[in-house]
Amino acid sequence: MHCRPRRWSVHFRTGIHSRSSGLCVNGGKVRLNRKNGYSGFKYAQEGVLHCFRTQPHMRFHFYTLAAVLLSGLLLNLDNRDMLTLVFAITLVIVAEMFNTAIEAVVDMVTEHYNPVAKLAKDVAAGAVLLAAMNAVIAGVLIFFGQKKLLQIQDRMQQNFTPDVTQIVIVGLVLLTLLVIISKLISNTGSPWHGGIISGHSAVGFLLAMTILFTAKNVVIAFMAILLAVLVAQSRVEAGVHSVQEVVLGAVLAILLTSLLYWVVPEIRKMTSGHSARQASRPAASEREGNARRSQISDRNRSQVRFPARMPARISVWDADRKRRGNHVARVEGAAFLA
Repeated sequence: MHCRPRRWSVHFRTGIHSRSSGLCVNGGKVRLNRKNGYSGFKYAQEGVLHCFRTQPHMRFHFYTLAAVLLSGLLLNLDNRDMLTLVFAITLVIVAEMFNTAIEAVVDMVTEHYNPVAKLAKDVAAGAVLLAAMNAVIAGVLIFFGQKKLLQIQDRMQQNFTPDVTQIVIVGLVLLTLLVIISKLISNTGSPWHGGIISGHSAVGFLLAMTILFTAKNVVIAFMAILLAVLVAQSRVEAGVHSVQEVVLGAVLAILLTSLLYWVVPEIRKMTSGHSARQASRPAASEREGNARRSQISDRNRSQVRFPARMPARISVWDADRKRRGNHVARVEGAAFLA
């Protein structure tokens, strides 16, 4: 039995590396070699990295994903809203990858201008546009629909305890993006092996710092940091990374966890305090206006003057004297007439 090894070919127009499956010939029959699960995962990883390297829109989508995750933690969104935003942006990324694949196939089968090829590319680009519009609509409904801004402000003012699971997932996604992007920019190593930053060291210190910020026990936090140091040392002893690369991974994880567990809550407290002061100002001004109006009304009541024909206050003695005087005047008038 003779097996033909895998061969690589480069397309003359696109420069895309294509891979031909290994062929085994046995008794005049040709069969394909079965690929294991790891090789399939490796090829899928290469496809994602190719899109990230060659497509500017793909990089923009990943940066948007990172910004949305950070803003969700800052605004203290619940898991349902976060899942909706992540799903919408992931749909855009998937549509962009299908668009890239269709463009590569069209460029492979055509060498000159063809209106059908143009139609295929336009339809694929239209799918990306629809997915992007769906993401925008989802964001508008989450942040502006049904008084969502007031609800978000209330959640920020109430200062809910952050969800540790949500923070760990967001931290792992952001850390993976940062490590892979740094390796692509520096053109060193592979996404999961080698490179300018040690991913294993970064993940170890991310989990260790999470335990440090969330656990109330100093011994447990010390043991977690010690395990992270052992993970970093194992990468150095295996010859995969240098000490500098391991230290860079640890520093990146420490900065990221400090941002998620310390900086974001502080910014949230400052924002909630400012909004509370803004909300209290109208109430204070309303109270001051009411007090000023009551003072003016009291002053006006004290300055009211009764007419001259109607004395403001008549004592009982004055009334009795006036009554006796009128009686004497009537008696004297009757005597004069008599």
